[in-house]
Amino acid sequence: MNRQLLHTPEGVRDIYGKEYARKLAVEDLIHKQLNLYGYQDIQTPTFEFFDVFSKEIGTTPSKELYKFFDKEGNTLVLRPDFTPSMARCAAKYFMDENVPIRFCYAGNTFTNTGNLQGKLKEVTQMGAELMNDGSVEADGEMISMVVESLLRAGLKEFQVSIGQVEYFKGICAQAGLDEETENKLREFISGKNIFGADELLLEKGVEENFRRLLLKTTDCFGTVEILHEIKKLSLNERSLGAIERLEKLYHVLCEYGVEKYISFDLGMLSKYNYYTGVIFKVYTYGVGDVIVKGGRYDNLLGYFGKEAPAIGFVVVIDDLLSALERQKSNIEIQDELIEITYNHDNYEDRLKEARRLRMEGRKAALIPEK
Repeated sequence: MNRQLLHTPEGVRDIYGKEYARKLAVEDLIHKQLNLYGYQDIQTPTFEFFDVFSKEIGTTPSKELYKFFDKEGNTLVLRPDFTPSMARCAAKYFMDENVPIRFCYAGNTFTNTGNLQGKLKEVTQMGAELMNDGSVEADGEMISMVVESLLRAGLKEFQVSIGQVEYFKGICAQAGLDEETENKLREFISGKNIFGADELLLEKGVEENFRRLLLKTTDCFGTVEILHEIKKLSLNERSLGAIERLEKLYHVLCEYGVEKYISFDLGMLSKYNYYTGVIFKVYTYGVGDVIVKGGRYDNLLGYFGKEAPAIGFVVVIDDLLSALERQKSNIEIQDELIEITYNHDNYEDRLKEARRLRMEGRKAALIPEK
């Protein structure tokens, strides 16, 4: 026997027994919370045409995709991200719908990266998308649903950090930055690399006042008070509008009663270029990466022929489970398995007992005595 076949490839793993039972229990808790908000289940294919995740759409870089070909020669990819698939689906089946559309989903995503740093190449994600609603109330619903879903799953210590892409884009446009420079600057600021950002802006000859504003975004984080402080700066109309939108969003979140989990970070910029407005990430201790990420993507559906605003999020279930374990949160697994031993003489009686338990909805396994 080839013992190498007993091992999984790098970046993937088997999940079984109690660990998988806990995973299913957490997924069920989150799923019920999403359904309470009126989100309906949808399932999209595990693989799609390459163009669904193309550079123009602003999703995962091509080198990080698992690519293969069908018999007609079309390039296909394993999905690295649910949002473009949801946008494609909405454009196909709800082209003429103008009322809000609410989707929720669960499945695995695949990223072909060599820079693992303890991360998996295949992870389970659960998420929700709200389309045809561009209101600040929709932003509030989405973020509040994240908080309530995590609380329902048993997580207690976490923070939702909220940013606004339009604030950054407004200053970039005012400074006259081209798309390539803006994307490079996005990487520096997102990584809090103030020196790299400053060097790039000096190289491009950006005016001093705009340079200061752009570099200051790395320091613009904290409670809602940071928004009031930023409004005192000399902002363009686009950036000022982004700050005022965040203030309105905070008011909505207070109405939901989740404000204690909220903070703001205007230096937060996603690697996904399809985000257009509010973006958010959830941080917690015990995990080295965000456990939830999401935001508004008002232009994405347009790539598939439907002009409509949208906002969504995904929970990385594997990372959430790690956080729950390290924070010693108890995940209740309903109906533990009842093992019933039997021998040749009592088999019929034990079988009747097992059948009775199963009819009551309880788990029962027959185990032969040794």
